[in-house]
Amino acid sequence: MEQPFLLETRSLSHRFADGAAVLNNINLQVPAGAVYGFLGANGAGKTTTLRLVLGLLKKQRGEILLFGRPLESNRLQALSRIGAMIESPSLYGHLTAAENLQVLQKVYRCPEARIAQVLEMVGLAATGNKKAARFSLGMKQRLSIAMALLHEPDLLILDEPTNGLDPNGMIEVRELLLHLNRQHGITIAISSHLLGEIEKMVSHVGIIHHGSLLFQGSLADLQQERAAGARMILKTSDRQKTMAIMQAQGMQATFSQDAFSLPMPGPEATALLIRQLVGQGVDVYELSPIKNDLEAIFMDMITN
Repeated sequence: MEQPFLLETRSLSHRFADGAAVLNNINLQVPAGAVYGFLGANGAGKTTTLRLVLGLLKKQRGEILLFGRPLESNRLQALSRIGAMIESPSLYGHLTAAENLQVLQKVYRCPEARIAQVLEMVGLAATGNKKAARFSLGMKQRLSIAMALLHEPDLLILDEPTNGLDPNGMIEVRELLLHLNRQHGITIAISSHLLGEIEKMVSHVGIIHHGSLLFQGSLADLQQERAAGARMILKTSDRQKTMAIMQAQGMQATFSQDAFSLPMPGPEATALLIRQLVGQGVDVYELSPIKNDLEAIFMDMITN
């Protein structure tokens, strides 16, 4: 049985006032229970998409569905089930973490006991009387996430939550989001340009470039799709002999910067290649797979 989509867009498009296209037929599908990484370089259209989804920008063309229903006919009910942090967190620096949450607690009309619960969830329960202005950036991000969690949302939408954090702060936010997803069942859609960091937490991926969605699916599907095109690097002491041996085996390779690049052969073909190279007196300096992590896959997608 397929998972329902908590967030879906259909042919979502948007243009600036000067007519320049920002988004071109974006079809997002965020399954229930997922940690969805919405990935792209700065300016790719991530924030514009999320602002449209949250009703912060007026929709021009396309459909936005939240919890299976159109946003236009379901706005208040849908948004009451969403927690969001878009761009920089808005905090009162002269207030404590609990006092910041008390402001929103009155707006959301949720139980006062919920304040202590979310502070515990994000690891800020012990901050006491410390003012938010004295928090580290990582603590401020966690407080902002606590504010987004206050009304017990089913869907959390976060725009660049690890941007500007040091490595320790990134780890803290990553572990927090994984905990919220796995222990509390919250579906999370997170935009980022920090691909190496996002790869460690997402289950699903959408890759956007210049306003167009290049890929969408599970992280495993993306890695499997790209594995079929895996390549390896080969460096030897004799370019001509190496090329002749590879051609005799039917291998197609390109040569650049003192190294061959070729489709990843099977284990037997690799072993035969090495035996023949060594047998003909060719030294093998390097034989290694080309990195195929999310960052490498992304760069390959946007440059081809």
